[in-house]
Amino acid sequence: MNVQEIRKLFPILDQEVNGHPLVYLDSAATSQKPLSVIQALGDYYNGYNSNVHRGVHTLGTRATDGYEGAREKVRKFINASSTQEVIFTRGTTTSINTVAASYGRANVGEGDEIVITHMEHHSNIIPWQQLAKETGATLKYVPLQEDGTLSLEDVRSTVTPQTKIVSIMMVSNVLGTMNPIKEITRIAHENGAVMVVDGAQAAPHMKVDVQSLDCDFFAFSGHKMAGPTGIGVLFGKKNLLEKMEPIEFGGEMIDFVGLQESTWKELPWKFEGGTPIIAGAIGLGAAIDFLEDIGLDEIEKHEHHLAAYALDRMSSINGLTIYGPEDPQQRAGLVTFNLDDVHPHDLATVLDAEGIAIRAGHHCAQPLMKWLNVSSTARASFYLYNTEEDIDRLVAGLVKTKEYFSDVF
Repeated sequence: MNVQEIRKLFPILDQEVNGHPLVYLDSAATSQKPLSVIQALGDYYNGYNSNVHRGVHTLGTRATDGYEGAREKVRKFINASSTQEVIFTRGTTTSINTVAASYGRANVGEGDEIVITHMEHHSNIIPWQQLAKETGATLKYVPLQEDGTLSLEDVRSTVTPQTKIVSIMMVSNVLGTMNPIKEITRIAHENGAVMVVDGAQAAPHMKVDVQSLDCDFFAFSGHKMAGPTGIGVLFGKKNLLEKMEPIEFGGEMIDFVGLQESTWKELPWKFEGGTPIIAGAIGLGAAIDFLEDIGLDEIEKHEHHLAAYALDRMSSINGLTIYGPEDPQQRAGLVTFNLDDVHPHDLATVLDAEGIAIRAGHHCAQPLMKWLNVSSTARASFYLYNTEEDIDRLVAGLVKTKEYFSDVF
C-alpha cells in the first residue's frame, strides 16, 4: 500500500486549515487515527458496550473477549512471552510511574543509584526524582555526545554496582536519537540493575521485541501509534511483576476482600484496579492490526526516507539550526530546529496560517533544552501518512516565515 492509499484511510487529513490543505507534522505528540480504529470504537459503544470479566451476559462476554483479545494483540506486537506480562494503563506516564512507585519503593534505598539521561521526557525524569527524594537514592545522568547520542562508554562509567534502576527512552522525542537499548540493558544487568525503557516514540514506528531487548519493563502509549488517547501499556517481566505490589486498590484487581485483609488477583489484573479502559484497549488492538497490515518495517523505512529528505531540504535554509544526529539512519522520523531570531511559537503560528501543524515549546524536555542552550524549539514529526510534498510545504513555509520576520525587523 503506497502512502497516498494510506492517507485515504485517515479521514481527518482530508480537510483545509486556514484555507490550505492540512499538513500534519505533529505525530510525535499524537498521531491521527485511521477509519478502522474509529469504527472499532464505534462498534464497541454501539454494539456491545458492557463492563468486562464479572458479567456472564452476552454483551459482557463480548466486551471481555474484545478487551482480552487486545491484550493478546499487544503481547504479539512486542513479543512478550505471556499476556500476564501485559498491563493496560492510561499511557507511558502511568506505566513509568507504576514501576517507580511499586518496584522502586520496594527495591531502592539510601545509597542506591538511579540512572537516566539528559534527553528524557519529563515522564521519565520526575518519577525518578521523587523516588530518589523519598528513598535517599542518587539520581545520575549519562552525559550526551555533542550530536545528542549516547556513548556506551559513558553508560558503562555511569552505571555501577550501586545502580538499581536504569531508565532510558528508546527514541528521543526531541533529537530523534535512536538509543542502543539492547546494549544498555546488558550493561544494566551486568551491574545488577533493572532496565526500564520509555518506548513511547519507538513502538509506533519500528518493530519492538522485548525478549530480544531483554529489558525488564517497557512502556508505551496508544495515542502515538494510531490508537485512542487514554490507553497505554506496561510490559514487565513476569518474575518481577509477581513480586510487585499494586498501587491502585479497589474493584477488578481483588481476589478476596475481608474486613481487615484482602488478596489480589493474579497477573495482569492485580495492576488494573477499577473498571478498565475497555474501549481504549479495543481501539489499541485495532490500531495494532492496522499497523501490522502496513508493516512496521515499511513504516520505519518510510520515516527514515522522510527524515533524510527533510534534513537535506531544511539544511539549505540559512539561519536554520537542526538538533540531533546528522545521519538520518541514526534518528527517527522527526526534525527539531530553530530559525534565527524567530521564536518557535511565532514560527508555529505562521506555519499554522499556511495549514501546517508542527509542535513548538520545550517538548516536556526542559533539561534537554538547557543542554541545548535554548528555551524552546520547533519540531516537525512524520508518520506513515506523511509525504515528501508535506516536507516541501514545510520548507516553503519556513522560507516564507523567515522573509516575513526579516521584513518586520
